[in-house]
Amino acid sequence: MFRYCLDTSWISNPILDMPPDVHVTLWSRIIELLKGGTFCWNTEIWEELNGSISGEVGESLAKCNEGMCFEVGVGDWDWPKYLEYVDLMRTEYGQYISEYNGDRKGTVNLKDCSIVCLAKTLQLPVASMEKPWRQRSEMKMRIPELCDREGIEHYDLTRLMRAEGLTA
Repeated sequence: MFRYCLDTSWISNPILDMPPDVHVTLWSRIIELLKGGTFCWNTEIWEELNGSISGEVGESLAKCNEGMCFEVGVGDWDWPKYLEYVDLMRTEYGQYISEYNGDRKGTVNLKDCSIVCLAKTLQLPVASMEKPWRQRSEMKMRIPELCDREGIEHYDLTRLMRAEGLTA
């Protein structure tokens, strides 16, 4: 059923650049993907999404949330493995995580790590709009690099739409 773990940026960034009242076809197709159970997320991502996306897209997210949001301790999924991955990432990538480094800008935060951990647990790719750094940095890492290091596929809007055979 689910095919991608959704990061907030996959919806929030395009909606700012391509508003639904102008890019009607694009957003109607994204709403179809939402309603079709294509995406899932965790409570950390839902906290960012909830109320931050308005209109029909936001309404669709809210309607889908109950069946698509993974919460630790709730439901039939391997949340103990998820928590194990969270602990491992906090240790392995602590030098990059913004909350551990003075809220450093331009690097992963704990919510970014959480959606990558969910993807790793569910063996799904991550959908986000983050772009990798052009040069590897000892101080900064974004979701695409974290996915790469963890062997998880990363899809931006264009790549995901191509994978789903959608045009707008």
